[in-house]
Amino acid sequence: MAYWLVKSEPFKYSWQQFEKDKQTFWDGVRNYAARNNLKAMKKGDEVLFYHSNEGLEIVGIAKVAKEHYQDPTTEEDAWVVVDLKPYKKIKKPVSLEQVKADKRLANMALVRLGRLSVQPVTDEEYQIIMELGGMK
Repeated sequence: MAYWLVKSEPFKYSWQQFEKDKQTFWDGVRNYAARNNLKAMKKGDEVLFYHSNEGLEIVGIAKVAKEHYQDPTTEEDAWVVVDLKPYKKIKKPVSLEQVKADKRLANMALVRLGRLSVQPVTDEEYQIIMELGGMK
């Protein structure tokens, strides 16, 4: 299993709305690196859900329910989506400030590639986030 992080502005699509919807397709990705990360996701992979712009914190864990397919919001073949389902809410949201302050996470994409909307997360980074979020 691999781990990932996706970003969403809460006023556009929040964790709370995601939980109500019970499943969504992750669309609107128009960056090739982020698109390639969507293409690499496999069913069952766990995905950290990050509130960007406001909140700036990891608030939940989703699972990939369906692997990549053509983004239905565009005619362009270059863009794909994956289906995500909410899995667990993080007990204590993990702020960007906490992530940046933890030396063990200095190489995390969230720190190094701040603008990338879909990012890989290493096994070690995932475990540290779980620890910081009170999930262990």
